[in-house]
Amino acid sequence: AGGWSPLVSNKYQWLQIDLGERAEITAVATQGGYGSSDWVTSYLLMFSDSGRNWKQYRQEESIWAFSGNTNADSVVYYKLQHSIKARFLRFVPLDWNLNGRIGMRIEVYGCTYRSEVVGFDGKTCLIYTFNQKLMNALKDVISLKFKTMQSDGILLHREGKNGGHITLELTKGKLSLLINLGDIKTHPSNAQINITLGSLLDDQHWHSVLIEHFNSQVNFTVDKHTHHFHAKGEFSYLDLDYELSFGGMPVPGKSGTLSRRNFHGCFENIYYNEVNIIDLARRH
Repeated sequence: AGGWSPLVSNKYQWLQIDLGERAEITAVATQGGYGSSDWVTSYLLMFSDSGRNWKQYRQEESIWAFSGNTNADSVVYYKLQHSIKARFLRFVPLDWNLNGRIGMRIEVYGCTYRSEVVGFDGKTCLIYTFNQKLMNALKDVISLKFKTMQSDGILLHREGKNGGHITLELTKGKLSLLINLGDIKTHPSNAQINITLGSLLDDQHWHSVLIEHFNSQVNFTVDKHTHHFHAKGEFSYLDLDYELSFGGMPVPGKSGTLSRRNFHGCFENIYYNEVNIIDLARRH
C-alpha cells in the first residue's frame, strides 16, 4: 500500500506501465512511498511500442538520468524536452534514500497519439500519382516515419525523364538520399548527389525522415540530424515524373540504386506536400 516498493532494493528493479495503446507522453511526476522513508533520488526512463524492444529517453544526445525525490511526499514534476510516443514505459531506479528503500508513486501526462501506419512485406510498394497542377516548382516536402529489422531496402523512389531519379534507401542500417540528375553531359558539375545519415536504423524503433526542397536548397533530416546542401540550380523537381513510389520501385532495378531491395517493415504518417498518403490509400 502507498506506492511501489520492490522486495529487494538494488539496481535491477523497474516499474513497467502499459498504457494500453500508443500515446504521446509529455511529462512525468514522482513521489516516494506514502508515509515512509522510501523514495528514489534518480532514475532512468525507458519506452517501447511492443514491450520487447526498449529505448532510453535521451536529452542532448546522452542518456538522461532524472532527478527524483528528496522526501516521501513532495511531487517532482518533469516536463520532457521532447515528447515520447510509446505504449509501454519503464522507470528504472538508479539511487534511493540511504535510510530507506526504493519507493515510488508515479504519474504520466500526455495525450492520445493518432497515427496512420502501413506495413510492407518486402514485395510490395505504394504508388502515389498526383495531379501536376498541384506541383509547386519552388517547394517540395516529404515526411515519414519508418520502423524495420532489415538493414537494406528502398523507402522512396521517384523517376526522372532522362534516367535521373531520387531514391531514399536504407543500406547497412544507414539512410542514403541519392539524387541522380540523369544526363551527365548536361549536368557534369553535380550529376549525382549521395548523402548518408544515421546508423543502426534497423533497430525496430521509429525513425523520422524529412526531405525539404526549396529552389536549389535541399534539407535532408533523419531523426534530429540535418544535412543542408545546394543542388546548384540545375536540379529541378519539374524534370521528375508525377509519381512517387513508397516501399520499393515499381520495376525492380530500373535505376542504379544501391541495394534494389524493397522495404520490409512499417511506415507511419507519410506526407507529401501536406497530403496524407496512407489515409488517401485507405480511402481509395
